[in-house]
Amino acid sequence: MAGAIHPAASHYLPSFITAPGETDTLMVVMSLVLVFAVLMFGILFLRLHTLPERIAHKSHKIQFEIVAVLGLIALFTHMHIFWVAGLLLALIELPDFGAPLNRIAESAERIAGILPGAGAAALAPETGASVDHPDEACGRRNEGEAAVSPASQKEPGHA
Repeated sequence: MAGAIHPAASHYLPSFITAPGETDTLMVVMSLVLVFAVLMFGILFLRLHTLPERIAHKSHKIQFEIVAVLGLIALFTHMHIFWVAGLLLALIELPDFGAPLNRIAESAERIAGILPGAGAAALAPETGASVDHPDEACGRRNEGEAAVSPASQKEPGHA
């Protein structure tokens, strides 16, 4: 009775239909294809998601950390506006405010008679010592410049 086929059944069965108790090869192959497709989609999603961060990193942007944080916020909150903001920040070149401010600070230190980069640590508040010539404190003097006596220097006017 096991060999008898129902009269309404087809006499030809396709190769993907397996006999009872045998391994379903089509299901195994399709499950492997599905796992591979899910992994590739996940990799594509994460590569696309880190695009602003990679752009900012390659161009050595100052705002790299901000772009990275915006990318993480977008990943965990599923709010795409953070990703768009990170992409815009990665593509925009922000002006360098640090270099002019450093030059201003170094000039102010030279005027105050402090070695550039030494800051307030070079001042001796307990002695109240002052420097007559700012370049003397730095150990610099122009070649043609003679030493200036404190009596011949003009006192700056105060308002």
